[in-house]
Amino acid sequence: MNISGCAGLLRGLACVFAAFAGLSAAIAEAAPRAAELGAEMRAAETAGGFVGKLSVTPRHAPAGTPVAVSGEGLPPDHDFDLVWRTVKGRWKVTSAEYFGREFTPVAYRIVSVKSDKSGRIAASFVAPEDFGFEHDIVVQQGARLLTQTAFNLDMTVKLAADTGPLGSPISFEVKGIGWRELEDSWVVLYDNKFTGFISVVTTGGTAHFTLPATGNVGLHIVEIQHSDFGSPYRNTQQSPVPDRPVFRLGFTVTSGAAVLPPPPEQQAQGRVRSLPPAGELVATPPFAGVGQPVTVKGSGFEPGKSYKVHWATFVGNRMTGRGWDDVSRDLAEAKADAAGQVEFHFGMPDDLGGTHTVWVATGAGDAKRTGSVWIAPTALPLDVGRGPVGTTFRVHLKGVGWSETANIYTLVYDNATSGYACAFNSQGDIEIIMPATGAPGWHFVDLYPAIYKGKETRPNNYRMPQLTYADDHPGEDLPAFHFAFEITAEGRGPVGQ
Repeated sequence: MNISGCAGLLRGLACVFAAFAGLSAAIAEAAPRAAELGAEMRAAETAGGFVGKLSVTPRHAPAGTPVAVSGEGLPPDHDFDLVWRTVKGRWKVTSAEYFGREFTPVAYRIVSVKSDKSGRIAASFVAPEDFGFEHDIVVQQGARLLTQTAFNLDMTVKLAADTGPLGSPISFEVKGIGWRELEDSWVVLYDNKFTGFISVVTTGGTAHFTLPATGNVGLHIVEIQHSDFGSPYRNTQQSPVPDRPVFRLGFTVTSGAAVLPPPPEQQAQGRVRSLPPAGELVATPPFAGVGQPVTVKGSGFEPGKSYKVHWATFVGNRMTGRGWDDVSRDLAEAKADAAGQVEFHFGMPDDLGGTHTVWVATGAGDAKRTGSVWIAPTALPLDVGRGPVGTTFRVHLKGVGWSETANIYTLVYDNATSGYACAFNSQGDIEIIMPATGAPGWHFVDLYPAIYKGKETRPNNYRMPQLTYADDHPGEDLPAFHFAFEITAEGRGPVGQ
């Protein structure tokens, strides 16, 4: 993916810009990820001060832009590495707690260059898809940094389509979100209503998310802007960092049949990326929703002997002084066959989501064989799907988790945040009772994973819908759920019940 500089460097930047003319159109859609620029490089530091001078053209641009780099005042006839400095991100979580984000410096070789007899270098490359805002481009020789310059990677926002009927999925691609404070927490508003936040901790600055098209036929405005403090910060132009961009995009809802979410059973997860190791007892399938059949197999047992498989869980909450307890109960019983193999069959317990230990006592004392089973969240259909304004309907989820990154779901009604619901005290069960509101027609209810609480103070993204849950949720791999309710024109629902 690299575009190297001119071979002898005698013509300097002239040949670099000539190359851009024929390549820019093809490059615009082919930005490499930062790690695809080249080999990862060791950290370099100056020794005795900076040597030479480095400049970049342009000084800022979005990913995919051709960039020219030139240097002077370097040792003549020397080989150097031109290096892009950035970070790798990760969420800091344990099995129960959320501690925030962590970013580790990393550098990638852009190209190897050789200075000419005058100590000049010239090279070109394509601005990579990476975290946005300021990056250092450095010239280094082994562990020695000679000189550097700054390049700012601009944010961009793109819609896959900007028209469609009610309920159409509006697909967003945001590139160049930053990782530093005041650059790393971006929120979305739909028709001046707060929808949720987007994150890019593990996706290197790029966010993909989808919203349903809601509202009347006509133009609707979506805004993306920065906010650190749990609510949209509406006058960023008067902030200490007023040059952060604000994006405003239009989506036109057209007439025609509404695009409705699939039935809840079709929204169940097809895979879970964060499954624990299987252990000595192996569950098939390795994850499932509440009530679905599960088989746990093990070997090495005494032939002909009956065994019980036990189920471990947590019972309690975070809100009272009692806390929670780790408890186990019998789940199923089976007899080992002549080869010492045993199979336990049961329906997935109605319990908290996430990892549960299953174990079988194998003899005297504490000897046991263990394994893991994962409960995936699932949704039930709305109990009422249509009715006049004020009609009460229920959103019901099963298998919601208990950790600080899994114990709540946030509710969004017609792209407006409407609070959260917690599942720990109710042992994985969430039931939200709400009235239907709005004009006659279809209205959309979306439930997104979120972060309940943690040690991080900036940004404060707690109890807010995480629109980028699919690619970047901390800890557990969790689904979102989507529903639609049709408000009818006649009458009025039983308000007050």
